[in-house]
Amino acid sequence: MDAIEKIMRTAPVIPVLVIDDAAHARSIAEALVAGGLPVLEVTLRTAAALDAIAEMKKVPGAIVGAGTVVDVPGLECAIAAGAEFIVSPGLTDNLGKAATTKGIPFLPGIASAGDIMRGLDLGLTHFKFFPAEANGGLPALKSLIGPFGQCRFCPTGGIKQDTAADWLAVPEILCVGGSWLVGKGVPDVAAIESAARAASALRN
Repeated sequence: MDAIEKIMRTAPVIPVLVIDDAAHARSIAEALVAGGLPVLEVTLRTAAALDAIAEMKKVPGAIVGAGTVVDVPGLECAIAAGAEFIVSPGLTDNLGKAATTKGIPFLPGIASAGDIMRGLDLGLTHFKFFPAEANGGLPALKSLIGPFGQCRFCPTGGIKQDTAADWLAVPEILCVGGSWLVGKGVPDVAAIESAARAASALRN
C-alpha cells in the first residue's frame, strides 16, 4: 500500500487546521487524537503553522502533515518542520516532481480530468478533490471517478459532519478533509474531542 494511501485510510476525516497560535497546537492535537482522528493537516496559512506542526508532532499517535503547500520553498519548509505528509490545493509539475523526489507522501489537489492526467503523468494516483462542493460536489467527483477508477480521493472544501457520510460511501473516496472540527480562538478541547469522536465514527 502506498504511504499516502495508508495515511488516508487511517481515519475517515482529516481535520484541516488553521492554527493562529502555536501555544494551542498541542492541546488541539491531543483532543483530536483522543477523539480518534490522528491524521492532522496544518495549513500553511498563518505565521504559526510551522511551529504548530512541530508542537503537534510531540503528541503520541499524531500523524502531522502540512496543507496549503503551493510551491517548492513551502514544501521544503514543511519538511524541515517535521511534516509527515504534504497536501496542496492544486498540482504543478515543479511541486509534484519535488515531492516525489523527496519521497514524502503527497496529496495534490485536483478539480478536473486534466489535473488528474497531469498527476498520473507524475506517477501519482491519490488526490485531494478541491474545493469539493464548489466544484460540483459528489456528482462531479463521481463523474471523474468513472474514467479514473484507479485513483483514490480525499474531497475537501464545504464538507460537513452531516454530509461526510455520503462522500465516504463511495469506495474510491478513502477519507474527507474537514474544517468543522476546530473553531477559532482559544480551543474548547472537550468540544473538539467530542466532534472528533462523531467524525471518527462515520465509517464504523
